[in-house]
Amino acid sequence: MNTESTIVIQAPKRTIFDSAADLSRWPALLPHYRYIRYIERGDDRHIVKMAAHRDGIPISWVSEQVIDRDRLEIRFTHLHAFTKGMGVVWSFDDTPDGTLVRIVHVLHFRIRALAPIADRIIGGFFIDDIARKTLRGFKAHLETRAK
Repeated sequence: MNTESTIVIQAPKRTIFDSAADLSRWPALLPHYRYIRYIERGDDRHIVKMAAHRDGIPISWVSEQVIDRDRLEIRFTHLHAFTKGMGVVWSFDDTPDGTLVRIVHVLHFRIRALAPIADRIIGGFFIDDIARKTLRGFKAHLETRAK
């Protein structure tokens, strides 16, 4: 499974990166996020339990978050359950129209025979929907703040 979600945000790349890297603020900024709980905290590496909902369906997962300030990249690795091993990369690129924010999810599903179903349900129904809502939420927050 490989999904990519993108959006262009009219805000400086560093501002978007800093906002996206600060998971503690996500539930206040993004209405589809129920909570973020830190299991381990470090300077640029955290283990977190994240919980959101997809149109009323509650989901949660545990991830390692690594904040790469030199590359302006945020990486997550899912640590448990159906999405165990999934890698997520947030990247930020300058464009003439603003900052292109890209979220890429890659999962090699452990049970090959179920991979096509998992791709549609996990990737299409849950991940893509939540990633698009997350990007739209950051766009609304940051562009409103910039005015």
